Amino acid sequence: MVVVMRQKATEDEIQGVVRMAQNAGLQVHISRGEERTIVGLIGDVRRLDPDTVAFLPGVERVVRILQPFKLASREFMQTRSAVSVGGVLFGGETNEVPVIAGPCAVESEESMMRIARLVANAGATVLRGGAFKPRTSPYSFQGLGEPGLRILAKAREQTGLPVVTEVVSPQDVELVGAYADALQIGSRNMHNYVLLHEVGRQPKPVVLKRGMMSSIDEWLMAAEYVLSAGNNNVILCERGIRTFETSTRNTLDLSAVAVVKKLSHLPVIVDPSHATGRADMVVPMAMAAVACGADGLMVEVHDDPASALSDGPQSLTPDAFASMMRSLKPVAEAVGRRIALPSVCEASPGRGAAGKP
Repeated sequence: MVVVMRQKATEDEIQGVVRMAQNAGLQVHISRGEERTIVGLIGDVRRLDPDTVAFLPGVERVVRILQPFKLASREFMQTRSAVSVGGVLFGGETNEVPVIAGPCAVESEESMMRIARLVANAGATVLRGGAFKPRTSPYSFQGLGEPGLRILAKAREQTGLPVVTEVVSPQDVELVGAYADALQIGSRNMHNYVLLHEVGRQPKPVVLKRGMMSSIDEWLMAAEYVLSAGNNNVILCERGIRTFETSTRNTLDLSAVAVVKKLSHLPVIVDPSHATGRADMVVPMAMAAVACGADGLMVEVHDDPASALSDGPQSLTPDAFASMMRSLKPVAEAVGRRIALPSVCEASPGRGAAGKP
């Protein structure tokens, strides 16, 4: 159930709704917008008479949410949520499309700095790189851990690009959050509810990738875990699903972008790199994602894909990435959008959220 307060509702009137809900044993989630405050009531709402709530001072209307996901639903919030990653906005009412780029894994300080400068100069607005890597094989490169996080923080200082990196264990959430501007939950961990709850308890934005065999409802229910723990800053990421098709690593479900925008207020971005697993397929799928309304892109870039320790076949070279950024511009303009530009240049000081030195 959602209680929409009047435009000039006072704090006492809002707390009156909160007290009634808590007395009925319900959880309360308050969302304060520019014009109105919305109070979400979670639990067995049959304990509360909607007509009684509607007559409380300051209440404009009461809306029942029929979807299993409550806080993620469009009924809960009619306007589109905007999530800031180190000052870069995803979603909301903006027509800008930010691009996250970088290597799959942080391999060394030298290579990370080199790639970070190249993607920044090409127009990326957020830097990606994995310090912790959950791999299918236990013998594959698992990431550098905290030394990798320190390298990412240094790359942010050198380029000014905010950093998003994956967290794979509940025990590492605080550590990763100390360095990163946003925490990524990978496809394999979309159903790791302990991890989802833990990232929901910290303030940094969360990029939630869709599970490789998950429905859209399951994906949104995973987001609900993060939201219900108190973190409103969730970005959904479509990265392809497993189907019978073997031409690509996964099957990119671009229809999910439109479906999610109909069902939810959360921003949704697209990762064409993991979706296709093929560098030659990344650019056309990125263009299609922009055309269909994705709120951003996440693209893997490596300056020597053949020797990359992780996902080299799907990584664009820096030159190919720069070419892609140029190709995206007319596509975005054709649908009334534009590719977001970085506010930094080569060798500029960092502007992202502070991390550990």
